[in-house]
Amino acid sequence: MTRTTTTAALNKSIKERVFHALAFEGLAVLLTAPVLSLVLGKSLAHMGALTLMFSTVAMLWNMLFNSLFDRAQGRLGFQRSLLVRIVHALLFELGLILVLVPLAAWWLSIGLLEAFVLDIGLLLFFLPYTLVFNWTYDTLRARLLEVPAEQAGECSSR
Repeated sequence: MTRTTTTAALNKSIKERVFHALAFEGLAVLLTAPVLSLVLGKSLAHMGALTLMFSTVAMLWNMLFNSLFDRAQGRLGFQRSLLVRIVHALLFELGLILVLVPLAAWWLSIGLLEAFVLDIGLLLFFLPYTLVFNWTYDTLRARLLEVPAEQAGECSSR
């Protein structure tokens, strides 16, 4: 990725960020609900509702947590080193676990340990899913942004 492409990737509008989040979560729900329904022997509607709840909680937690983290960085003045990014990821996941595990236990009428194992399973899905989704999104976005730039270059060279 070139410096220009990297800069363009960082300059996303609010509208695009909302689209990205909804596309990410929507595809995740479409992929996970049927698998969870099959694995857990619950109806697709029941698991679809759970995955929608998980998705909503994850998006809201993401906005809240990152806002608080950005505020902490502003006050404390630390840089986002590898260690800070690891701590950021761990704290984010810990916060999500604290909400999602009891929610899953309640919704599925299972114990907290079983819900925790389910959450670990989802985490193991979401690690590669996040990588593949964002890589694909960024690649497609870069290609779409190149086309207008190339066409503009052709027009100005005539």
